[in-house]
Amino acid sequence: MNYAEQLSKEFSIKEEYAQNIITLLDEGNTIPFIARYRKELHGTLDDQTIREISERLEYLRSLDKRREEVSGLIDGLGLLTDEITAALANAVMLSEIEDIYRPFKPKRKTRASVAKEKGLQGLADLLVAQGQEEPQQAAEQYVDAEKGVETVEDALQGAMDIIAEQVSDNAEIRKRLKNIIRLNALLRTRAADPEAKSVYDKYYDHSEPVKAIPGHRVLAIDRGEREGFLKVGIDIEAAKCLNIIYRLTVSADNACSDLVKKACDDAYSRLIFPSVEREIRSELTEAADEQSIKLFALNLRQLLMQPPVKGYTVIGLDPGYRTGCKLAVVDPTGRVLDTAVIYPTHSENQVKKSKQVLKDMIRRHHAQVISIGNGTATRETEMFAAEVIGEIDEKVSYMIVSEAGASVYSASKLAAAEMPELDLTLRSAVSIARRLQDPLAELVKIEPKAIGVGQYQHDMPQKRLGEALDGVVEDCVNTVGADLNTASPSLLARVAGVSAAVSKNIVAYREENGAFTSRAELKKVSKLGPKAFEQCAGFLRVAESRNPLDNTAVHPESYDAAKKLLALCGYQLSDVAGRGLSELRKRVEEIGLQKAADEIGTGVPTLSDMITELTKPGRDPRDELPPPILRTDVLDIKDLKPGMELKGTVRNVIDFGAFVDIGVHQDGLVHISQISHTRIKHPSEVLKVGDVVNVKVLSIDAEKGRISLTMK
Repeated sequence: MNYAEQLSKEFSIKEEYAQNIITLLDEGNTIPFIARYRKELHGTLDDQTIREISERLEYLRSLDKRREEVSGLIDGLGLLTDEITAALANAVMLSEIEDIYRPFKPKRKTRASVAKEKGLQGLADLLVAQGQEEPQQAAEQYVDAEKGVETVEDALQGAMDIIAEQVSDNAEIRKRLKNIIRLNALLRTRAADPEAKSVYDKYYDHSEPVKAIPGHRVLAIDRGEREGFLKVGIDIEAAKCLNIIYRLTVSADNACSDLVKKACDDAYSRLIFPSVEREIRSELTEAADEQSIKLFALNLRQLLMQPPVKGYTVIGLDPGYRTGCKLAVVDPTGRVLDTAVIYPTHSENQVKKSKQVLKDMIRRHHAQVISIGNGTATRETEMFAAEVIGEIDEKVSYMIVSEAGASVYSASKLAAAEMPELDLTLRSAVSIARRLQDPLAELVKIEPKAIGVGQYQHDMPQKRLGEALDGVVEDCVNTVGADLNTASPSLLARVAGVSAAVSKNIVAYREENGAFTSRAELKKVSKLGPKAFEQCAGFLRVAESRNPLDNTAVHPESYDAAKKLLALCGYQLSDVAGRGLSELRKRVEEIGLQKAADEIGTGVPTLSDMITELTKPGRDPRDELPPPILRTDVLDIKDLKPGMELKGTVRNVIDFGAFVDIGVHQDGLVHISQISHTRIKHPSEVLKVGDVVNVKVLSIDAEKGRISLTMK
């Protein structure tokens, strides 16, 4: 297969670009490096698209590998024909190749294999030929008591068993039946026990077209079936499928063809439909999984790219009832200043003491923001914090943050190494505080699957989910970049070209030799070779370097070009550090982008990126996003009234809507029908995690804790 040609068609890109991407990947380049520093070779595709191309390339290669394996296996049996070779060459899915191989695949004992052992293949061939022979007479010569063929009926039944298996193994029949089932069948569900109460009761008598069922309903039905509440099957008019089989199998109208028809009926009901039904169900689940994984990845990307709350001393509150609420104060760099445990949900005396502890911490450390985890006792802790804020003169606000994965992190070896002096319960409070200061830097320490955005993540194929989410984390870290002198090993390990072992070596070098003074010093780190340096250097920042380019995303390979650009526009390298290049883009445009690129020996995309970086050295792309909402008071669900207008933060986007934090303990749901005045196919077309939106309350069910919102 010409992979470049195929990828060019599928992704609507130039074949030259597709071939360049294949070559770059095969040379061991990372996707972030390719996306950022080889734009001229792929037409400025983003990292997500290049990752999809990489995954598709891997699939196409595995397809070809299996194609060759199957061809070799069939050839080894001496049964490879030009027709089979052509069919294999035209197969575009692994399932098609497996269907072609099905007749040749070694089978366990079947009714057909037993019949063949009894010597009935010849009779089956005679029936399939559908000549004018009388089947009963032809079968008489196959009656053999020693072989277990006692009667003519036994012989004919055995022959039809062989024919049924041949029909079932016919790749063309299976292909056509799958297509007609995909287009015309219904997925039908019913209750395993109609009296049983469950969250799946709306599926107790339900059906909808296979071709139209949304992924989230497929996953809900699958779960209901696994938990024993639902019986699920595919319904289609059997006559539609049998007519296809007859057209491809029955070629006459006589006694032999009547028996062939009967064998086709048996093949369909006993062999083909159950098998194809499983395949179609599997396809639906795989498509739903992939859709859910993409949504999870999209939400994770947006969560990781949330704007950091920089420059503040933050108090992290990890709520709890019996064991109390854990407090941790961290300075603007994330360093732990103080910790405590308070009991704001206990007696009146304990509440009074707890308030005094929090007030003292705020005043002693000049804390400006309180970060509250959204777990057990969050509601009470939020009210407690709001009361404290109302009782002091200091200007303090608070924000609820997701504490997903905090307990897993606090008990990890990584947390123990970072905070050996702290109890693991206090480490959670530190993590909650740092999540507000820099969501990306803190959340990279946690397995992406534990972060908790998306839907049905525990039902996903975990390997595929892990790969997709790891890719998102890698892309986010490299988009933002990392400070070489402050980044944790967890963050460094996500930088392109840096392995977990090398990230530890970087930190060890830093601890032994002091802060890095240049990017070039990276070359002294153990096991960080030339290839790794090429891949990672542009994503690591050294603010302390004498060379201001070391604190930008300009790659060291382009430093000479950057210096030529500065000279061309009448600037010096010192102007970069002094942020005196506000007119740089204007001057380049006066020269002409293409002309300037030719002058400095680079491409226009690289030149454009260079201008952005030189104009704002050390920039954080997250700073360009709207800041998170910080609150000073708290709402109760009882305070809500239909029609009330509020400002909220999108916490999760799912297939049927979005959950919005409006300052009440329970997030409200904006159903997809209430997001936009115009019709949308998916909420992600309009909303993303972290968006600050205006909503109106539609209805409140205080008993069930449900809030319905609208953005209309």
